[in-house]
Amino acid sequence: MPLIPGKALPYFENMIYLPMLLIVLQRDRELLEKGPFKLKGPYLKIIDATMTQVQSELQETKFYLRRHDMKVIRKDRDSMFTEYIFINGGYEDHRRYLNVRLRNRTEELLDSYFTRMGNYSASH
Repeated sequence: MPLIPGKALPYFENMIYLPMLLIVLQRDRELLEKGPFKLKGPYLKIIDATMTQVQSELQETKFYLRRHDMKVIRKDRDSMFTEYIFINGGYEDHRRYLNVRLRNRTEELLDSYFTRMGNYSASH
């Protein structure tokens, strides 16, 4: 049996990416509020709706991890890599992620959420 079952990996990775996504969204929201945009409302709605969706998925992820006795710990970070420890049933799996990959994946997720939010608002 592998240390990390395949079906659990997305939950572990959600615990990496979803908090990053919330930080990016919060910072962008603050910049948008302070920026010289003439019509801020529509942008703020998209950001707020996206943050609500991300927070909801993060809560589901935390619940899943608690229920399955799983944990993610961020360890060392340098200019190239960030190391995470995935704990599953007492086993530790150390994984190193390229920082550029973390950034790129976070951007992909942001694009995906914005696309979903755009589809949602267009249909409602």
